[in-house]
Amino acid sequence: MYQEKIEAIKAAIAKADANTPEELESFRMEFISKKSVVGGLFAEMGKIPNEEKRAFGQLVNGVKQIAEEKFQELIEKVNQANKKSKSADIDLTLPPSNHEIGGIHPLTATRQRIIEIFERIGFNLSEGPEIEDDWHNFTALNFPENHPAREMQDTFFIEKNPDIALRTHTSSVQVRVMENQKPPIRTLSPGRVYRNEAISARAHCIFHQVEGLYVDENVGFADLKNTLYHFAKEMFGKGTKVRFRPSYFPFTEPSAEIDITCMICGGKGCNVCKGTGWVEIGGSGMVDPNVLENCGIDSKKYTGFAFGMGIERIAMLKYQIKDLRLFTENDVRFLKQFRPIL
Repeated sequence: MYQEKIEAIKAAIAKADANTPEELESFRMEFISKKSVVGGLFAEMGKIPNEEKRAFGQLVNGVKQIAEEKFQELIEKVNQANKKSKSADIDLTLPPSNHEIGGIHPLTATRQRIIEIFERIGFNLSEGPEIEDDWHNFTALNFPENHPAREMQDTFFIEKNPDIALRTHTSSVQVRVMENQKPPIRTLSPGRVYRNEAISARAHCIFHQVEGLYVDENVGFADLKNTLYHFAKEMFGKGTKVRFRPSYFPFTEPSAEIDITCMICGGKGCNVCKGTGWVEIGGSGMVDPNVLENCGIDSKKYTGFAFGMGIERIAMLKYQIKDLRLFTENDVRFLKQFRPIL
């Protein structure tokens, strides 16, 4: 009698089918689980006479194996069906979705643009340490010890070693280049610098500079002016006006500050240009012969020019930003303005 029951269960397993996860689960509950019909056969083992238990057990185990093999077949069938349905839902001819992504920080974009402009006219890139010694940050650049010129830059000194400080300019990188490379030298040194200044809309204790250096035979002030004219036109547009004002820097002689037309007010006057219509973008000049000699370069044979600009100042003008502090406050409302348009 139990043989007929087992044959009926086998027939039911053979006919069973599943095309969805729900149908697959129904099969499992009916033929695989402990409460299934197959599980019920094992529960009847105690009612079978001892002489028939061995044969009954073999039949029940055979049914269990058939059910498990059929279950694995149905699992593969359902998985394949799901893969086909998912691939059918994807239209590969559609354009990509316009997901929100991050953008390049305006300081990074400005830095990259500055580097790109100067690399096209032969300047290579050089970098150096942000923690610098007195020689590279001051002395080699013609800042004599206890000279008032050192007070031009409020410095973060390392308390336990007054000869070590956070660099106040990337001119220290230029010193390292001149010490380790023979002319001709044409290099650009971008990087982060530190000065002990009060934070305001126009100043910060941490900011970024990019400094350029060109040393070769017969380099003159006209070369400096033409280089910076080219940069200003490329960075801000061909209609940009540039002027040079006499100035003083310990490491250049003669020295000049570089002004351009204020891009924020168009030369009419605003808080960024202090109402003058002009904005200083950096300092420049011919490398002082003492600096060349300090770096092991013959000042009688070689001359050179140097310039330095604040990347934040350039970015403020380029993107018409009126407050320097916005670059470091990580305000999402500000940064979202520089996301790329897809």
